[in-house]
Amino acid sequence: MAIIIDGKEVAKEKREQIKKRVAELKAEGKSVGLAVIIVGENPASRVYVNNKKKGCLEVGIESFEYALPESTTEEELKTLVKKLNNDDRVNGILCQLPLPKHINEDAVINTISPEKDVDAFHPQNVGHIMIGDYTFLPCTPAGIMEMLKFYNISVSGKKCVVIGRSNIVGKPMAMLLLKENGTVEICHSRTENLKEETLSADILVAAVGKTRFVTEDMVKQGAVVIDVGMNRDEDGKLCGDVDFNNVEKKASYITPVPGGVGPMTITMLLENTVRAVEK
Repeated sequence: MAIIIDGKEVAKEKREQIKKRVAELKAEGKSVGLAVIIVGENPASRVYVNNKKKGCLEVGIESFEYALPESTTEEELKTLVKKLNNDDRVNGILCQLPLPKHINEDAVINTISPEKDVDAFHPQNVGHIMIGDYTFLPCTPAGIMEMLKFYNISVSGKKCVVIGRSNIVGKPMAMLLLKENGTVEICHSRTENLKEETLSADILVAAVGKTRFVTEDMVKQGAVVIDVGMNRDEDGKLCGDVDFNNVEKKASYITPVPGGVGPMTITMLLENTVRAVEK
């Protein structure tokens, strides 16, 4: 049976460290603030934003919320972002995605100052990640690396397979594993013989958004399995991309859903906000 990687435990320890750093910065007279913009009433987005506010409160970061109506135009949103770029109380700016269809997400992300882009989505920050010279890292991949470190799971020399090639998780995840000297492969919807590829993985990261997509017969005995998925099953119950109950018997370490990667994502957002001030 696999050892369960407890994201809540890792997040708790990390947040204690962040809280101390925030207190030190405030003692030096520096403000530590995060602005979160939400457009429209997407229920999932609202849950995420509320959790971000709770996280800020927990570690002492000032939280500024801008809840805009669905009808907000792209120009209005960009005007707000520019205003926040020039606001000294705000060290980090996060625009909750997805945005309504009439707004170009890339155009909005590109308007955020790279120095305040705590999601690390701005092309300038993406470029820094590619060359391994970065201030900010995308929150989910960064959280996964923290978890591996916490459990003393070495990446160096290991075969790492990432299923999913999104800009938010898949691609940056591959870059971070590569930086730690993993031998990395990205698989996706066009990959042929996917099972053959995943069976060779010492570390398998599933980020496809499909309920229990990774089954026991796709996992090598003793592999480390990281489940990034956040799905609902046929009973409406929260579950991941991995068939946890069966894969757990085969893996050496595995993240549960919920309680695995999730708590680390917001924790790394708080980390990035503190980094913005320290930088």
